[in-house]
Amino acid sequence: MAAPHRTSPAVRGGPRPGPTRRSLLAGAAALGALGAAGCSRVATASGTDGGDLLDRLRAQGVVRLGIAGEIPFGYIDRDGRLTGEAPELARVIFKRLGVDRVQPVPTEFGSLIPGLNSQQFDVVAAGMYINPDRCEQVIFSDPDYQMLDSFIVRKGNPLGLHDYRDVVEKKAKFATGTGYAEIQYAVEAGYEEGDILIVPDQVAGLNAVEAGRVDVFAGTALTTREVVKKSAKAEVTEPFRPLVDGKPHVDGGGFAFRRTETALRDAFNAELRELKKSGELLRILRPFGFTEAEMTDLTAKELCGG
Repeated sequence: MAAPHRTSPAVRGGPRPGPTRRSLLAGAAALGALGAAGCSRVATASGTDGGDLLDRLRAQGVVRLGIAGEIPFGYIDRDGRLTGEAPELARVIFKRLGVDRVQPVPTEFGSLIPGLNSQQFDVVAAGMYINPDRCEQVIFSDPDYQMLDSFIVRKGNPLGLHDYRDVVEKKAKFATGTGYAEIQYAVEAGYEEGDILIVPDQVAGLNAVEAGRVDVFAGTALTTREVVKKSAKAEVTEPFRPLVDGKPHVDGGGFAFRRTETALRDAFNAELRELKKSGELLRILRPFGFTEAEMTDLTAKELCGG
C-alpha cells in the first residue's frame, strides 16, 4: 500500500529520495555494492544464467515471502493466516510455477530490501512501490496495481488538507510510515524532512491523528480508506496524485527479487501477464478493495526510469 516512505532506500514507494512504502531506501551502506550492478536499472537475463532460485523453490515446495504487516498489501489476519493482495497473488502465481506453499516472513517495511538481499526470504510480497532508487538494489516484477495517495485527517478536515502543498502552506503537523514514499513527496512539496513524524504503520498514523499529535497522516488511498472505517474521529481525503519533479505521478506496486534471479522474475511476469489478460488478477485483488481503477499496464521498466 501506497507505499511501502523515504529517508532510506527501503521505503514503500516514492520519487527519488536518498534512502526511503513508499520511499526510504534504508540500508544504503550495506547495499552499496549492489549499486554497481550495471547501467540498466532493470536487470535482464541476457549474459547471465538468470539464477537457479525457481528450481530450488520447486524442489523445496515452498517460497518465503517478505511481508510488512500492512493492510491490504500483506499481513497476518486475526486467525493467524497470511493474506493480503500480494500474498494471495503470490499463492496463485507460484502454484502455477510449481511451488505449492508460501511462507510468511514478517518484518518492518524499511527492512524488506535489506532482508531480501541478505536472503532472509526469497521474494518481497508487500505491494512495494517500484521506483528508481529501489531498482538500483533489486529487480521488480511488472506492477500488479497502480495507486494514488490520500490523507487521514480529523473529522471535517478542519485545516482543509488535500495535497502535500496544503500541508506545507498551512504548516500542518505531518506523519507517515516507516520507509513510505510519502516522505519524499512531502519533502518535494517543501516540508522539512526532519519535522516529519515517522510512525510504524497506518494504524499508528490513525492513532496519532485521533490523539491530536499530528494533523495529517499520508498513505496510499487504499490503506488510509481501510483503516479509518471504524474511526469516529477521523476521515480520509479524496485520492490525489503527488507531484514528482513537478509532474503528477502515479505509483505502481509489485514483487521484488534479488538482482541475480532474473529467471524467476521473468517466469513470474509471464504468469502475471496471463492473469491480467484473463481478468483473473482483478478477481484476486478485489476482496482487498482494489477496483478496475487500480489495474494497470505500466511496466517495471517505466517505473524504474527507463
